[in-house]
Amino acid sequence: MKLLQDKQIRYFCCFLIFFILILLGSGAWLFSHQTESVKQMLFIRENTMISVLLEQGVSEDVIAAAIANAESGESGRDFLRKIGRTGNTVAEALPEFTEFRKEAGRHIVSAAAWLSVFLMSGVFMFLWKRDRLYQKAESIMQQYIAEDFSGHLPQSNEGTIYQMFSAMDQFATMLQARGEARQKEKEFLKSTISDISHQLKTPLAALTMYQEIIAGEPDNPDTIRVFSEKMGISLKRIKQLIEAMLKITRLDAGGIVFEQQKNPVYEVVSHGINELKLRAKQENKEIVLKGDRNQTVSCDLEWTGEAIGNIVKNALDHTDSGGVVHIVWTLSPAMVRIQIKDNGSGISPEDIHHIFKRFYRGKKSLDTQGIGLGLPLAKAIVEGQKGVISVKSELGAGTTFTISFLTDS
Repeated sequence: MKLLQDKQIRYFCCFLIFFILILLGSGAWLFSHQTESVKQMLFIRENTMISVLLEQGVSEDVIAAAIANAESGESGRDFLRKIGRTGNTVAEALPEFTEFRKEAGRHIVSAAAWLSVFLMSGVFMFLWKRDRLYQKAESIMQQYIAEDFSGHLPQSNEGTIYQMFSAMDQFATMLQARGEARQKEKEFLKSTISDISHQLKTPLAALTMYQEIIAGEPDNPDTIRVFSEKMGISLKRIKQLIEAMLKITRLDAGGIVFEQQKNPVYEVVSHGINELKLRAKQENKEIVLKGDRNQTVSCDLEWTGEAIGNIVKNALDHTDSGGVVHIVWTLSPAMVRIQIKDNGSGISPEDIHHIFKRFYRGKKSLDTQGIGLGLPLAKAIVEGQKGVISVKSELGAGTTFTISFLTDS
């Protein structure tokens, strides 16, 4: 029975069994004691009657025959009725019986009193311990309601109530985890809004200034053209910022489901750099691809291409005219590695551990147009597909990013 799995209930049941044994023992003792008392009373009564009969000259044989005769005769009952003796009057008239009844009553009352005290003490102890358990549980539950999860309900491997406490404790742990997750989400949202507000200040201030300049020289076409172009650049920066933040937010919230399937690495890389080829040519820079064109990698084509594109864009931002960006992919027994290496300015040691932080910009960065979200987004995309991204850099020599994905075998 599940009920008996509760330690307190088991103890209480053992107490009840012990009480029943004491009750039976007390009953047996009372029965034995009262039997002896009745025997003693009957002996005294017979002794008195025999003494009187002997004094009256009744022969011993007659008295012995009368005592040995266990049958009740009608003549005897008639005689007793004549002298006014019935069952009730006999009991009242016999002082021995009256004393016997008083003594028996005292024993029964005394035994009943002691047994009642014993029983009530056991019941009270059980209810007191149970009440303490419930009060403690109520106190912990009030803490849970107040979102204070520092306490824990009483735990035990036995008993239905403790199983319920364990389930409630697990539920509280789940609520705590959800509360902490909500708090982290609030802090993340607050930080994100603060970052976006900070990042939008510069382009918005520039837009306001450009608009005022154009409004101040409405008849100067050169001024209107130049500052209209500047406004377009600021608007493009705002658009990039918003799009990047939306993507990162969706990744953090688990709103992106990556469609991982086998894709040629060459196709993934080409998809990522497609829009950067023209820029590289305009800036007199080169993007060189090297690797087995039949080599495949299990990844999401669109998102992985965007991650590679963000890294290549970062390389172009930090590479002077005439620079080269090498993209090389290789296969090891367990990994497919894609390396993106440039011969640009490199990253200083104090900055390299922070480059994947959002909106982070190195102290010696040459990039004036970036929004500081390309590398964090690339990292989120790669790690969201169970991949790994790492970076090595040397000032004045260049930087190498390595993206690694597990092979299917």
